[in-house]
Amino acid sequence: MKDKNYISLPDLCAHHQIEMSFFNGLNDNGLIEILSVEKTYCIHQDYIADVEKMIRLHRDLNLNFEGIDTVFNLLNKIDQLQSELISTKNRLRRYEDHF
Repeated sequence: MKDKNYISLPDLCAHHQIEMSFFNGLNDNGLIEILSVEKTYCIHQDYIADVEKMIRLHRDLNLNFEGIDTVFNLLNKIDQLQSELISTKNRLRRYEDHF
């Protein structure tokens, strides 16, 4: 594969010892986007960390695709709230320093 920005799903299947049907399920549920690069199904390298989290959630917690989706939505919400909290703390600190 010439494009190094993509990771082939057959390689991921072999590395993580997981069936292609798992990735198809993730794709069908909108959790990942599978692309075809040079006739090989791939995902973009930017999403590999998320895919590996999904594999762990599926294996370790025995979560189905809906459960994985719920956990990812909650984690994203937590990240958003933490960012808002940091921003609010910074504004408060500037306000306190001003007075």
